[in-house]
Amino acid sequence: MDVLSAIEGRRSIRKYSNKSVEEEKLLKVLEAARLSPSARNRQEWKFIVVRDDKTREELTEAIGQPFVGEAPIILVCCGTESEGVMRGGQPRYTVDLSIATAYMILEAYEQGLGTCWLGSYDEGKVKEVLDIPEGVRVVSITPLGYPDESPSPRPRKELDEIVSYDRF
Repeated sequence: MDVLSAIEGRRSIRKYSNKSVEEEKLLKVLEAARLSPSARNRQEWKFIVVRDDKTREELTEAIGQPFVGEAPIILVCCGTESEGVMRGGQPRYTVDLSIATAYMILEAYEQGLGTCWLGSYDEGKVKEVLDIPEGVRVVSITPLGYPDESPSPRPRKELDEIVSYDRF
């Protein structure tokens, strides 16, 4: 895989076919998360694979975005809420899970699968549906399945609009 090509080609998918995801492809996506870097290599995360129809239905309702339930799998990425804050002020678990989620969505694309990074959901309801304990935060969620759409690229700013050298 050419990483930049995957970054360029990946799209947020909001329509999924009913085709099941092969176990080997799911395991490759999860392996990408397992291998992703984490602060101090603490790996304080848990990835919940939701495949059960009833649980997916309840979770989709808790998320509040009906398209999520079209996918045969929903991945819920959780981190342990701790005092761990990086020197720059960011909580370790949010950074760690963001990296892991990015790795998973790129590997999913490599496997011909679609994803859609979700940050808009009712965390309390999600935690209730999945029995997630106190002290654990839901950082990201993504449906995982075969795309049933091919969205066009979204506009991106030019490099000179977002990059500066040596000073802001």
